[in-house]
Amino acid sequence: MNQQRVFVVDGARTPFLKARGSQGEFSATDLAVAAARPVLARMPFEPTAFDEVIVGCVIAAPDEANIARFIALRLGCGKSVPAYTVQRNCASGLQAISNARERIALGQAHLILAGGTEVMSRAPIQWNAAMVNWLASMMRARNVVQRLKAIAAFRFGNLKPVFTLLLGLTDTLVKLNMGQTAEIVAHRFGISREQMDEYAVASHKNLSAAFDAGHMNDEVIHLYDTRGKVYFEDTGLRRDTDMSALAKLKAVFDRKYGSVTSGNSSQVTDGAAMLVVASEAAVQKYNLPVGDAKS
Repeated sequence: MNQQRVFVVDGARTPFLKARGSQGEFSATDLAVAAARPVLARMPFEPTAFDEVIVGCVIAAPDEANIARFIALRLGCGKSVPAYTVQRNCASGLQAISNARERIALGQAHLILAGGTEVMSRAPIQWNAAMVNWLASMMRARNVVQRLKAIAAFRFGNLKPVFTLLLGLTDTLVKLNMGQTAEIVAHRFGISREQMDEYAVASHKNLSAAFDAGHMNDEVIHLYDTRGKVYFEDTGLRRDTDMSALAKLKAVFDRKYGSVTSGNSSQVTDGAAMLVVASEAAVQKYNLPVGDAKS
């Protein structure tokens, strides 16, 4: 079967905002819309020209179950443009782009807006099972006696919260979280603590150099919160980090033998990235800036 050529036309991302113990300023929809708007403004077609909108997201807000639909509508794609959300944990955004590529390659679409968005700082905190059952008993109570019995059954342990972010980062089949899994992988492949720290330092240095040289100007959009604060680069970037600073950090997931620390592992982050993906026919129809589509 002959597949159609697929082109990435343009894209942008928000700064990645490090979660700092409280809810972030932006929702996942806010971030995706902010990333996509300047990209769409550069396009020679209307948002209604998209065949689909595909967005990867794991922690969508409870009132935005199909978050891709909300993003599409806020971007002006209109009611007739279908949108759907994909969930593949850390690969959700990449899966959305893969889906877009497949749809276009098979000739089922010509223009797709695809990407990923996540607001880990707003991961819900839930009641535990004991509290849920106690609330149910209160709702079932039909008279004063039943209500008093239900109240008497209350325990302060019912108030212990359930952090869904921790649940989501844990494999309940093997009872290991992602940090513990990282320790196993490092041990299996002989990756030392020093190698991890060296990689982390290089990552910070390379990113800071890219920002300073202006290489990120077209990729990273500026965010403005309701208080007028501007976010123009990743807030987790540490320009002054070095090997000696990272060496002082203690392992988090295996305190005795571990190598994974808060300095050489992924941070809890809010951010979004969106791309315009097109077929060769769409590139030629709208004269999209991808070079020679016939080469």
